[in-house]
Amino acid sequence: MANPYAGEVALVIDGERRRLKLTLGALAELETALGADSLVALVERFEAGRFSTRDVLALILAGLRGGGWQGGAEALLTAEIGGGPVAAAQAAAQLLARAFALPEGGA
Repeated sequence: MANPYAGEVALVIDGERRRLKLTLGALAELETALGADSLVALVERFEAGRFSTRDVLALILAGLRGGGWQGGAEALLTAEIGGGPVAAAQAAAQLLARAFALPEGGA
């Protein structure tokens, strides 16, 4: 369902496999939600392991919206995420990595 070459990540939320993707609009929403100076700063936080649960939730929400989900942040607060917080953090990190990686063989 999720295509990593298109920057997509899959995550099971409330028993349903969802496709997450950081589109340009989702990235703009993410910057606003986190009050980030830049996305590079956010990537650096994840690389250094200094991210918060708020960062993870904001990334998951932005990815869901980029994947076409119409829900809101409130729905995620009570959602059951398959694999728990670890899977959510891994999905968030993959979203960031895939949003800024060139496809294999890309210039």
